[in-house]
Amino acid sequence: MELEFEGAELKAVLNRLRRAQGQISGVIRMIEEGRDCEDVVTQLAAASRALDRAGFAIIATGLQQCLIDSEDGAKNSASNGGNGGESKEQMRARLEKLFLSLA
Repeated sequence: MELEFEGAELKAVLNRLRRAQGQISGVIRMIEEGRDCEDVVTQLAAASRALDRAGFAIIATGLQQCLIDSEDGAKNSASNGGNGGESKEQMRARLEKLFLSLA
């Protein structure tokens, strides 16, 4: 499944990833400086949340595109007798696997 991001969607995901990148750099620096464990873990948790949110945004965009493609495929399938490619069961299983990979 190839993702096609709109300008705003892409910008939001990239911002989240850049934020996580900065937070991870901060964690590395904190460890090198011997900072307090609680501060390091707090910053690491923030980076983890930023990555999770970016992943969920990517999956949500993919799900939205799958639904649109599925509707288009159903229209095309009805008009030309094909099955539209991937079955609904296969698509559901693939999306479920993606969601679980972030859990």
